Amino acid sequence: MTGPLALPDSHPRDFCGYGQNPPDPQWPGKASVALNFVMNFEEGSEYSIPDGDEYSERALLEVANSRVAQGDRDLAAESMYEYGTRVGFWRLLRIFESRALPVTVFACAQAIERNPEAAAAIRRLDWDICSHGLRWSEQFTLTEEEQRREIAEAVASFERTLGKRPVGWYCRYAPAVFTRRLLIEEGGFLYDSDAYNDDLPYWDRSGVRPHLVVPYSLTINDARLLRGGMTTGDAYFAFLRDSLDLLREEGKTQPRMMNVGMHLRILGHPGRAAGLARFLDYVKTLDDVYVCRREDIARHWIARFPAEVA
Repeated sequence: MTGPLALPDSHPRDFCGYGQNPPDPQWPGKASVALNFVMNFEEGSEYSIPDGDEYSERALLEVANSRVAQGDRDLAAESMYEYGTRVGFWRLLRIFESRALPVTVFACAQAIERNPEAAAAIRRLDWDICSHGLRWSEQFTLTEEEQRREIAEAVASFERTLGKRPVGWYCRYAPAVFTRRLLIEEGGFLYDSDAYNDDLPYWDRSGVRPHLVVPYSLTINDARLLRGGMTTGDAYFAFLRDSLDLLREEGKTQPRMMNVGMHLRILGHPGRAAGLARFLDYVKTLDDVYVCRREDIARHWIARFPAEVA
Protein backbone atom coordinates (compact mmCIF):
# COMPACT_ATOMS: atom_id res chain seq x y z
CA MET A 1 0.00 0.00 0.00
CA THR A 2 1.37 3.41 -0.93
CA GLY A 3 0.23 6.92 -0.17
CA PRO A 4 -2.14 8.14 2.53
CA LEU A 5 -5.46 6.43 3.26
CA ALA A 6 -8.56 7.98 1.75
CA LEU A 7 -10.58 9.86 4.34
CA PRO A 8 -14.19 8.78 5.00
CA ASP A 9 -15.62 11.71 3.05
CA SER A 10 -13.51 10.93 -0.03
CA HIS A 11 -13.65 7.12 -0.15
CA PRO A 12 -16.36 5.57 -2.37
CA ARG A 13 -17.27 2.96 0.28
CA ASP A 14 -19.06 3.52 3.59
CA PHE A 15 -17.70 1.36 6.40
CA CYS A 16 -19.66 3.10 9.18
CA GLY A 17 -23.31 3.10 8.15
CA TYR A 18 -25.69 3.89 10.99
CA GLY A 19 -23.15 2.86 13.63
CA GLN A 20 -24.40 2.04 17.11
CA ASN A 21 -27.47 4.28 16.87
CA PRO A 22 -29.54 3.26 13.83
CA PRO A 23 -32.79 5.12 13.16
CA ASP A 24 -36.08 3.78 14.48
CA PRO A 25 -38.15 2.78 11.43
CA GLN A 26 -41.36 2.63 13.50
CA TRP A 27 -42.64 -0.37 11.58
CA PRO A 28 -46.44 -0.76 11.44
CA GLY A 29 -47.89 -2.30 14.59
CA LYS A 30 -44.76 -1.27 16.52
CA ALA A 31 -43.07 -4.39 15.16
CA SER A 32 -39.51 -5.18 16.15
CA VAL A 33 -38.73 -6.75 12.76
CA ALA A 34 -39.96 -6.20 9.22
CA LEU A 35 -39.80 -9.67 7.65
CA ASN A 36 -39.69 -9.99 3.86
CA PHE A 37 -39.77 -13.27 1.94
CA VAL A 38 -38.11 -13.14 -1.48
CA MET A 39 -38.94 -15.74 -4.12
CA ASN A 40 -36.28 -15.81 -6.85
CA PHE A 41 -37.99 -16.63 -10.16
CA GLU A 42 -35.06 -17.35 -12.46
CA GLU A 43 -35.88 -20.62 -14.20
CA GLY A 44 -36.25 -20.15 -17.94
CA SER A 45 -33.83 -17.23 -18.05
CA GLU A 46 -30.60 -18.96 -16.96
CA TYR A 47 -27.68 -19.62 -19.33
CA SER A 48 -28.89 -22.11 -21.91
CA ILE A 49 -27.56 -23.33 -25.25
CA PRO A 50 -31.04 -23.28 -26.84
CA ASP A 51 -31.14 -19.57 -25.94
CA GLY A 52 -27.88 -18.94 -27.78
CA ASP A 53 -25.46 -19.12 -24.84
CA GLU A 54 -22.19 -21.00 -25.08
CA TYR A 55 -22.92 -23.32 -22.15
CA SER A 56 -25.63 -24.61 -19.84
CA GLU A 57 -26.15 -22.99 -16.43
CA ARG A 58 -23.92 -24.48 -13.72
CA ALA A 59 -24.84 -22.45 -10.66
CA LEU A 60 -27.08 -23.52 -7.77
CA LEU A 61 -27.58 -27.08 -8.97
CA GLU A 62 -28.04 -30.26 -6.94
CA VAL A 63 -24.64 -31.42 -8.16
CA ALA A 64 -21.43 -29.57 -7.41
CA ASN A 65 -19.88 -30.05 -10.83
CA SER A 66 -21.46 -30.72 -14.19
CA ARG A 67 -20.46 -33.99 -15.83
CA VAL A 68 -21.17 -32.52 -19.27
CA ALA A 69 -18.47 -30.92 -21.39
CA GLN A 70 -18.48 -27.14 -21.64
CA GLY A 71 -20.36 -26.22 -24.79
CA ASP A 72 -22.67 -29.25 -24.77
CA ARG A 73 -26.25 -29.10 -23.50
CA ASP A 74 -26.50 -30.32 -19.90
CA LEU A 75 -29.95 -31.88 -19.97
CA ALA A 76 -29.75 -32.80 -16.29
CA ALA A 77 -29.07 -29.19 -15.30
CA GLU A 78 -31.87 -28.00 -17.56
CA SER A 79 -34.34 -30.36 -15.91
CA MET A 80 -33.26 -29.33 -12.40
CA TYR A 81 -34.12 -25.76 -13.33
CA GLU A 82 -37.41 -26.84 -14.88
CA TYR A 83 -38.45 -28.41 -11.57
CA GLY A 84 -38.45 -24.93 -10.05
CA THR A 85 -41.27 -23.56 -12.19
CA ARG A 86 -43.05 -26.85 -12.95
CA VAL A 87 -43.35 -27.89 -9.29
CA GLY A 88 -41.43 -25.74 -6.79
CA PHE A 89 -43.24 -22.48 -7.53
CA TRP A 90 -46.65 -24.03 -6.95
CA ARG A 91 -45.58 -25.76 -3.74
CA LEU A 92 -44.23 -22.53 -2.27
CA LEU A 93 -47.26 -20.60 -3.52
CA ARG A 94 -49.59 -22.99 -1.67
CA ILE A 95 -47.53 -22.70 1.51
CA PHE A 96 -47.70 -18.91 1.52
CA GLU A 97 -51.24 -18.53 0.24
CA SER A 98 -52.66 -20.95 2.82
CA ARG A 99 -51.14 -18.78 5.56
CA ALA A 100 -52.13 -15.47 3.91
CA LEU A 101 -48.54 -14.20 3.94
CA PRO A 102 -47.12 -11.88 1.23
CA VAL A 103 -44.10 -12.51 -0.97
CA THR A 104 -41.77 -10.39 -3.08
CA VAL A 105 -40.72 -11.97 -6.37
CA PHE A 106 -37.20 -11.29 -7.62
CA ALA A 107 -38.27 -12.05 -11.17
CA CYS A 108 -36.29 -12.31 -14.38
CA ALA A 109 -38.45 -10.91 -17.15
CA GLN A 110 -37.78 -13.72 -19.61
CA ALA A 111 -38.65 -16.36 -17.00
CA ILE A 112 -42.03 -14.74 -16.32
CA GLU A 113 -42.74 -14.44 -20.04
CA ARG A 114 -42.27 -18.20 -20.38
CA ASN A 115 -44.75 -19.09 -17.64
CA PRO A 116 -48.10 -17.31 -18.16
CA GLU A 117 -49.85 -19.42 -15.53
CA ALA A 118 -47.36 -18.38 -12.87
CA ALA A 119 -47.62 -14.76 -14.03
CA ALA A 120 -51.40 -14.92 -13.57
CA ALA A 121 -50.97 -16.32 -10.05
CA ILE A 122 -48.56 -13.54 -9.10
CA ARG A 123 -51.04 -10.95 -10.37
CA ARG A 124 -53.90 -12.59 -8.47
CA LEU A 125 -52.00 -12.61 -5.18
CA ASP A 126 -50.70 -9.04 -5.66
CA TRP A 127 -47.14 -10.09 -4.89
CA ASP A 128 -44.73 -7.28 -5.68
CA ILE A 129 -42.00 -7.57 -8.29
CA CYS A 130 -38.38 -6.57 -7.92
CA SER A 131 -36.78 -6.93 -11.34
CA HIS A 132 -33.99 -9.51 -11.36
CA GLY A 133 -32.99 -8.40 -14.83
CA LEU A 134 -34.06 -9.36 -18.31
CA ARG A 135 -32.33 -12.71 -17.79
CA TRP A 136 -30.46 -14.38 -14.91
CA SER A 137 -27.08 -13.23 -16.16
CA GLU A 138 -24.08 -11.41 -14.75
CA GLN A 139 -24.97 -7.82 -15.49
CA PHE A 140 -21.61 -6.56 -14.26
CA THR A 141 -20.18 -7.98 -17.50
CA LEU A 142 -22.35 -5.70 -19.65
CA THR A 143 -21.39 -2.36 -21.09
CA GLU A 144 -23.27 0.68 -19.90
CA GLU A 145 -25.36 0.84 -23.06
CA GLU A 146 -26.11 -2.90 -22.93
CA GLN A 147 -27.39 -2.62 -19.38
CA ARG A 148 -29.40 0.52 -20.14
CA ARG A 149 -31.11 -1.44 -22.92
CA GLU A 150 -31.73 -4.49 -20.70
CA ILE A 151 -33.30 -2.34 -17.96
CA ALA A 152 -35.71 -0.82 -20.49
CA GLU A 153 -36.55 -4.20 -22.03
CA ALA A 154 -37.15 -5.79 -18.63
CA VAL A 155 -39.53 -3.01 -17.57
CA ALA A 156 -41.48 -3.28 -20.82
CA SER A 157 -41.68 -7.05 -20.46
CA PHE A 158 -43.13 -6.90 -16.94
CA GLU A 159 -45.68 -4.32 -18.04
CA ARG A 160 -46.85 -6.80 -20.69
CA THR A 161 -46.90 -9.94 -18.55
CA LEU A 162 -47.93 -8.59 -15.15
CA GLY A 163 -49.74 -5.38 -16.06
CA LYS A 164 -47.41 -3.21 -13.99
CA ARG A 165 -43.78 -2.18 -13.89
CA PRO A 166 -41.33 -3.23 -11.17
CA VAL A 167 -40.32 -0.57 -8.64
CA GLY A 168 -37.24 -2.44 -7.39
CA TRP A 169 -34.12 -3.86 -9.03
CA TYR A 170 -31.66 -6.61 -8.09
CA CYS A 171 -28.80 -7.89 -10.24
CA ARG A 172 -27.51 -11.43 -10.22
CA TYR A 173 -24.93 -11.34 -7.41
CA ALA A 174 -23.51 -7.88 -8.11
CA PRO A 175 -24.22 -4.72 -10.12
CA ALA A 176 -21.87 -2.83 -12.38
CA VAL A 177 -20.41 0.43 -11.09
CA PHE A 178 -22.91 2.33 -13.25
CA THR A 179 -26.04 0.24 -12.52
CA ARG A 180 -27.49 2.49 -9.82
CA ARG A 181 -26.97 5.57 -11.98
CA LEU A 182 -28.87 3.89 -14.81
CA LEU A 183 -31.75 3.02 -12.48
CA ILE A 184 -31.96 6.66 -11.38
CA GLU A 185 -31.82 7.72 -15.02
CA GLU A 186 -34.71 5.37 -15.91
CA GLY A 187 -36.80 7.15 -13.32
CA GLY A 188 -39.36 4.57 -12.26
CA PHE A 189 -37.53 2.65 -9.53
CA LEU A 190 -38.16 3.32 -5.84
CA TYR A 191 -35.16 1.28 -4.72
CA ASP A 192 -32.58 -1.33 -5.57
CA SER A 193 -31.36 -4.25 -3.48
CA ASP A 194 -27.84 -4.50 -4.89
CA ALA A 195 -26.17 -4.41 -1.48
CA TYR A 196 -25.66 -6.77 1.45
CA ASN A 197 -24.31 -4.28 3.97
CA ASP A 198 -27.09 -3.50 6.46
CA ASP A 199 -30.20 -4.70 8.31
CA LEU A 200 -32.04 -1.49 7.43
CA PRO A 201 -32.69 0.52 4.26
CA TYR A 202 -30.60 3.63 3.63
CA TRP A 203 -30.25 6.50 1.17
CA ASP A 204 -27.35 6.43 -1.25
CA ARG A 205 -26.39 10.05 -1.99
CA SER A 206 -23.47 9.42 -4.32
CA GLY A 207 -25.47 10.04 -7.51
CA VAL A 208 -27.31 12.93 -9.08
CA ARG A 209 -30.14 12.47 -6.58
CA PRO A 210 -30.69 10.33 -3.46
CA HIS A 211 -31.57 6.71 -4.18
CA LEU A 212 -33.03 4.22 -1.69
CA VAL A 213 -31.21 0.94 -1.06
CA VAL A 214 -33.10 -1.94 0.57
CA PRO A 215 -30.27 -4.40 1.29
CA TYR A 216 -30.63 -8.10 0.54
CA SER A 217 -28.98 -11.12 2.20
CA LEU A 218 -27.09 -14.12 0.86
CA THR A 219 -26.77 -15.39 4.43
CA ILE A 220 -30.43 -15.95 5.27
CA ASN A 221 -30.83 -17.71 1.95
CA ASP A 222 -31.73 -21.24 0.88
CA ALA A 223 -28.57 -21.42 -1.24
CA ARG A 224 -27.01 -22.67 2.00
CA LEU A 225 -28.96 -25.88 1.50
CA LEU A 226 -26.74 -26.59 -1.50
CA ARG A 227 -23.38 -25.14 -0.55
CA GLY A 228 -23.40 -24.01 3.07
CA GLY A 229 -23.42 -27.29 4.98
CA MET A 230 -27.15 -27.04 5.70
CA THR A 231 -28.83 -30.23 4.51
CA THR A 232 -32.23 -30.63 6.18
CA GLY A 233 -35.51 -28.79 6.57
CA ASP A 234 -34.99 -28.85 10.34
CA ALA A 235 -31.62 -27.10 10.03
CA TYR A 236 -33.14 -24.51 7.71
CA PHE A 237 -36.01 -23.87 10.13
CA ALA A 238 -33.63 -23.53 13.09
CA PHE A 239 -31.40 -21.06 11.24
CA LEU A 240 -34.37 -18.88 10.25
CA ARG A 241 -35.88 -19.03 13.74
CA ASP A 242 -32.59 -18.16 15.45
CA SER A 243 -31.97 -15.28 13.03
CA LEU A 244 -35.43 -13.86 13.64
CA ASP A 245 -35.30 -14.30 17.40
CA LEU A 246 -32.03 -12.38 17.73
CA LEU A 247 -33.39 -9.57 15.55
CA ARG A 248 -36.57 -9.51 17.65
CA GLU A 249 -34.49 -9.17 20.81
CA GLU A 250 -32.44 -6.34 19.27
CA GLY A 251 -35.65 -4.87 17.92
CA LYS A 252 -36.96 -4.10 21.37
CA THR A 253 -34.74 -1.03 21.22
CA GLN A 254 -33.46 -1.03 17.61
CA PRO A 255 -36.01 -2.45 15.13
CA ARG A 256 -34.53 -4.22 12.13
CA MET A 257 -35.34 -5.84 8.78
CA MET A 258 -34.90 -9.51 7.81
CA ASN A 259 -34.75 -10.92 4.27
CA VAL A 260 -35.42 -14.59 3.52
CA GLY A 261 -34.15 -15.49 0.04
CA MET A 262 -35.76 -18.52 -1.62
CA HIS A 263 -35.20 -20.33 -4.92
CA LEU A 264 -37.91 -22.38 -6.59
CA ARG A 265 -35.54 -25.18 -7.64
CA ILE A 266 -33.99 -25.39 -4.16
CA LEU A 267 -36.57 -24.70 -1.47
CA GLY A 268 -39.37 -25.99 -3.70
CA HIS A 269 -38.42 -29.61 -2.94
CA PRO A 270 -40.64 -31.19 -0.26
CA GLY A 271 -38.10 -31.95 2.47
CA ARG A 272 -36.82 -28.39 2.36
CA ALA A 273 -40.23 -26.74 1.91
CA ALA A 274 -41.32 -28.49 5.12
CA GLY A 275 -38.76 -26.42 7.03
CA LEU A 276 -40.13 -23.24 5.49
CA ALA A 277 -43.68 -24.22 6.44
CA ARG A 278 -42.60 -24.78 10.04
CA PHE A 279 -40.97 -21.34 10.11
CA LEU A 280 -44.06 -19.62 8.71
CA ASP A 281 -46.20 -21.31 11.34
CA TYR A 282 -43.78 -20.04 13.98
CA VAL A 283 -43.94 -16.51 12.55
CA LYS A 284 -47.75 -16.61 12.71
CA THR A 285 -47.53 -17.04 16.51
CA LEU A 286 -45.58 -13.78 16.93
CA ASP A 287 -47.15 -10.36 17.44
CA ASP A 288 -44.00 -8.27 17.01
CA VAL A 289 -43.13 -9.21 13.40
CA TYR A 290 -44.34 -7.22 10.39
CA VAL A 291 -44.48 -9.61 7.42
CA CYS A 292 -44.55 -7.46 4.31
CA ARG A 293 -43.59 -7.00 0.70
CA ARG A 294 -40.37 -5.28 -0.28
CA GLU A 295 -42.29 -2.47 -1.89
CA ASP A 296 -44.04 -1.92 1.46
CA ILE A 297 -40.66 -1.53 3.17
CA ALA A 298 -39.46 0.94 0.55
CA ARG A 299 -42.62 3.07 0.68
CA HIS A 300 -42.64 3.04 4.48
CA TRP A 301 -39.00 4.18 4.61
CA ILE A 302 -39.58 6.93 2.07
CA ALA A 303 -42.54 8.21 4.09
CA ARG A 304 -40.72 7.90 7.43
CA PHE A 305 -37.37 9.26 6.25
CA PRO A 306 -37.88 11.42 3.13
CA ALA A 307 -34.70 11.82 1.13
CA GLU A 308 -34.70 15.59 1.44
CA VAL A 309 -34.63 15.48 5.26
CA ALA A 310 -33.15 12.04 6.09
